[in-house]
Amino acid sequence: MEVLQPVFDGHNDLLLRLQMAPRNRAAIWSGTEGGGHLDLARMRAGGFAAGFFAVYIPSPSVPGAPDYDAMMDNPPYEVELPAAIPLGVAQPVALSMIGHLMWMERESAGGFRLVRSVAEIEAARAAGAIAGILHFEGAEAIDERLDALHVFHAMGLRSVGPVWSRPTIFGHGVPFRFPGSPDTGPGLTDAGRRLVKECNALGIMLDLSHLNEKGFDEVAALSDAPLVATHSNAHAITPSSRNLTDRQLAMIAERRGMVGLNFATVFLREDGKRGAEIGWEPLLRHLDHLIDCLGEDHVGFGSDFDGAMVPQGIGDAAGLPRLIAALRAHGYCDGLIRKLAWENWLGLLQRTWKD
Repeated sequence: MEVLQPVFDGHNDLLLRLQMAPRNRAAIWSGTEGGGHLDLARMRAGGFAAGFFAVYIPSPSVPGAPDYDAMMDNPPYEVELPAAIPLGVAQPVALSMIGHLMWMERESAGGFRLVRSVAEIEAARAAGAIAGILHFEGAEAIDERLDALHVFHAMGLRSVGPVWSRPTIFGHGVPFRFPGSPDTGPGLTDAGRRLVKECNALGIMLDLSHLNEKGFDEVAALSDAPLVATHSNAHAITPSSRNLTDRQLAMIAERRGMVGLNFATVFLREDGKRGAEIGWEPLLRHLDHLIDCLGEDHVGFGSDFDGAMVPQGIGDAAGLPRLIAALRAHGYCDGLIRKLAWENWLGLLQRTWKD
């Protein structure tokens, strides 16, 4: 029987998928529903052993809004950012999504664990359980005084992105633009600066993936922790506003941080399109560039499963062994593959968390 390479994933949106169809969550989690990228069976089949599970507050639908997927299929494009979401709207949704994560742990009969420390990740791995980390993709559910940050930390929150592209009381994100630069306007607010300091004090990882360039620079100046982008790619290869410039990558390397390669085709393809029929070459070009800029100890995976279109060669979580095989065929040795797939994320959390 083939021994699977365990994979630590920097980002997925399974909780959003459950939130959008709560009455169907048992079928989604068991895999009988058959859609999306993630369920317990496919994670086990692919070696998905740990990951950040994102709480993302969806923007309300707007009648007559453009077809954003169609725009991204035909670059150049610029997707207008939705309005900020009020705290009173965001908090109930966040609590509901955290409830889904806790339900996954109860439902899995020991096969999935909500973890709060590196020791708990390692214990889950030793027991053959998948380790799930609570992450906020956008801090809309946190109040300006940061009281809720402490409450969510007690629930298991260990990673926070101050924004998901649209503005929050903490800062400004990048719009979805191709071609485009991440230098798109103002950065952190005063509340955002306090959030950075409080996350440092609690040992909560800060995710810079959707933050614009000025906000990125301000976090770098304020934070005493490694700089991390859980699911971002190289702007030098694909000039999307969501990707990181070589200057930003150099700053992450200097701070012994981490970048998780985003599998979203729209951020991998040089032409900026979404189509999944791309082969392995675009993904490998980004991975080579990230390793060249950051070093082999500071790159991992950040799939964006259940939140984006991914290359057909991967397909879903069960396809992760095909990705590992492609890396091996590309010339990556087993030691480097272990770093990219598992060891680098674990090392980053050892340098960041205080649990």
